[in-house]
Amino acid sequence: MPTPLFQSTINSLPLVNRGKVRDIFAVDDERLLIVTTDRLSAFDVVLPDPIPGKGEVLTAVSNFWFARLGHIIPNHLTGDAPESVVAPDERAQVAGRAVVARRLKPLPIEAIVRGYLVGSGWKEYRQQGSVCGIPLPVGLTEADRLPEPIFTPSTKAEAGAHDVNISFARAEELLGKERAAQVAGVAVALYREAAEYAITRGIIIADTKFEFGLDADGKLYLIDEALTPDSSRFWPADQYAPGANPPSFDKQYVRDYLESIRWDKKPPAPALPPEVIAITADKYREALRRLTGT
Repeated sequence: MPTPLFQSTINSLPLVNRGKVRDIFAVDDERLLIVTTDRLSAFDVVLPDPIPGKGEVLTAVSNFWFARLGHIIPNHLTGDAPESVVAPDERAQVAGRAVVARRLKPLPIEAIVRGYLVGSGWKEYRQQGSVCGIPLPVGLTEADRLPEPIFTPSTKAEAGAHDVNISFARAEELLGKERAAQVAGVAVALYREAAEYAITRGIIIADTKFEFGLDADGKLYLIDEALTPDSSRFWPADQYAPGANPPSFDKQYVRDYLESIRWDKKPPAPALPPEVIAITADKYREALRRLTGT
C-alpha cells in the first residue's frame, strides 16, 4: 500500500482550513489549493488511522464525475496543476490528491439525494413512515428502491459535530425559495445521471451528498467532492436484494465495525484494526476501478 498522508504540510501557501478530510490553502485571491488527505471520518468524527491511497481515490473519482456531469452544472476546478502552485519540495504531497479550485461562497447546507431506503432514512421510515418529513408509501423494506429520488438536505457540521437532517422548508429559509429549488433540482439531476451510468458499471448509488457554492455574481457551482465513496453509498449491483443493507464500496464497512464495538460516536475515536484498514482501502480502490476502469 502507498504511504498514507494524514495531514499535509504545505508551507509555501497560507493555510485556510483543515476539514475532516481536506486541507485547504490560499493560492491567491481567486484560487484555493485543496489537498485530499487519507483521513477518514465516521459519524462526523475524524478517526486516528488514515486509509492508504484514499485521497488519490477520492480525487480521481471526483474529477471523473466533474468531467462527466459538467453539462449539468459547472464545478469549482480551475484546471491549474496543483504542482504548479506549491514549492518544488512539496509537489509529492499534492500529486494525484489535490486540485486548484475557484474561491466560492459555500452554501450552508449539504444537498443529500436518496434513491434507496437505508441508513437514517430507514430508521425514520420505520418510526414515522417518512424520510426527512417526506411521506413514503407503506410497506417498504430496508434497501428498497424509492419510487423517485428524493432531496433531503442537512446542516453542515464542523469536525466533531453531527450533521442534522432538515426539512425543505428549513432549506428555503436558509437559501431562499428560488435558490433552494435550484439546488434541489440540480442535485436530483446529478444523482439521476450518475446512478444511470454507475449501474452499467455494476454499482448502485443508494444515496449521495453534494455541496454547492456561489461566485460573486451568484452563479451556482458544484464544489468539494462528487459521488465518491466518502460522500455516497455504493452497492455492488450483483449483491443487491431488498430487505438488508448490502455490502458496499465505501466507508460503511468502517461504520459497521464501529457500531459492532459499540463506540459512543464521540471523540476521541478508537483505533482501527489493520485488517479493517486494509479491507477499507481495497473497497475504495474497487469503487474507482469499477467506475472509471482505472
